[in-house]
Amino acid sequence: MRKIIIAPSILGCDQGQLAMEALKLQNAGADMIHLDVMDGVFVPVLTVGADIAACIARKVDIPVDAHLMVDKPAALIDSFAAAGCRYITVHVEVTSHLDRLLQRIRESGAGAGVAINPATPIDFLQWVAPAVDLVLIMTVNPGYGGQKHLEYVHSKIPAIRRILDDSGGEKALISIDGGVTDSNAGRLISLGVDILVSGSFITGADDPAEAIQRLRKVSMISLDGE
Repeated sequence: MRKIIIAPSILGCDQGQLAMEALKLQNAGADMIHLDVMDGVFVPVLTVGADIAACIARKVDIPVDAHLMVDKPAALIDSFAAAGCRYITVHVEVTSHLDRLLQRIRESGAGAGVAINPATPIDFLQWVAPAVDLVLIMTVNPGYGGQKHLEYVHSKIPAIRRILDDSGGEKALISIDGGVTDSNAGRLISLGVDILVSGSFITGADDPAEAIQRLRKVSMISLDGE
């Protein structure tokens, strides 16, 4: 049976206490920490760098995925790998040399992730599938938390799974990010999602542990139905 990974995004947390916020989420039952790294160029917002990522990775025992929403990810790979990030995820939209970038991430010791915006075609995946450890499907346009979940992106999930399985990426995980809640998590899992990235549903809840458990319950029900 597949294991569903619940990965809170800490974009909406107290930016001055991110390491402690990540630890609280680990203690609340999170399986992974999703760290949104924004440069103010690829997306309008400016967030954290590798030093903050290192503080978080030292504080928690669960993996950290550094989602690089940046214009020049190649310049940041080594520093985020050295910070202890288990995965480094880059956007296909910013590079003409995706295979080289993914190979470099793996050479750094991290798992190689590729993120896809809602309007981005997925055909490119067949050419890089063997070099991919994680595919992050955006169900919002990147840059801000709390956006409305775009259901029309759902059709990409099984299509991506087929491409990965047919092209040498059968071990790669599929992650989904953007407006994930307990009301749509079951559908996402049934389509093939392995990692639920959830921001405001968890971090904006009065009880983040209870929110994580609600996602966990929906996950178990969906997996039992497979």
